[in-house]
Amino acid sequence: MLHVHQFPCLSDNYGYLLHNSVTGETAAIDTPDAKEYLKQAEAKGWTITHIWNTHWHPDHAGGNAEIVEATGARVLAPKEVEKLSPIDRVVSHGDVVNLGEHTAQVIDVSGHTNGHVAFHIIEEGIAFVGDAVFALGCGRMFEGEPKQFWDSLDRIRRMPTATTLYCAHEYTQANAKFASHADPENAELQAYVEEIAAKRANGEWTVPTVLSRELATNPFLRADDPAIIAKWGGSAPHETFAALRAGKDTF
Repeated sequence: MLHVHQFPCLSDNYGYLLHNSVTGETAAIDTPDAKEYLKQAEAKGWTITHIWNTHWHPDHAGGNAEIVEATGARVLAPKEVEKLSPIDRVVSHGDVVNLGEHTAQVIDVSGHTNGHVAFHIIEEGIAFVGDAVFALGCGRMFEGEPKQFWDSLDRIRRMPTATTLYCAHEYTQANAKFASHADPENAELQAYVEEIAAKRANGEWTVPTVLSRELATNPFLRADDPAIIAKWGGSAPHETFAALRAGKDTF
């Protein structure tokens, strides 16, 4: 079976090791901090055999070279990661990657960067989404265009609603402030915000999250909702999304 080991690293990143207990293979999902990944793997008695990068930013692929040197791991990544390190296999939307008998669908979730992908393991009900979507938020649109990013988020929205989303950062409390501003009449959102505040006050993580909850509360996934459109404008969902993203950028 598959095991997900989550741990904090850098200032606000989460690291993930995905381990197949049958074959002994272990995938590092992104590599923000090579030393911490190697330390965590050693503590678990695992050897990193694969690296699955979601996008090219240094806090997601900057540790590739060090981990490869230490372990010989194979790098599977979108082509844009070549900016930082060699890739053993370039992956893009529609591809399938394996960890033993388990398979992950590669999903285009570009917008934060133009080559950003997610890894969706349907049988396990989990997805590693990098910086495409966060609990109550989404990544800043550094490279993409609004329709591109909205289409990416829509692909995430169409995953089974019970899917656990493993996001890359602990941004939830800041995201909650903007979400409350963006959608102030959402009672389910307000309950979520209170839960988040309590967790953070106790030093608890707010990640991973579950898609069903994000569909009900995350304004960036609700840009086609009449209440959001009424407040933020736009004649198409990607226009409403663009208004929300611009609003968050200056909030």
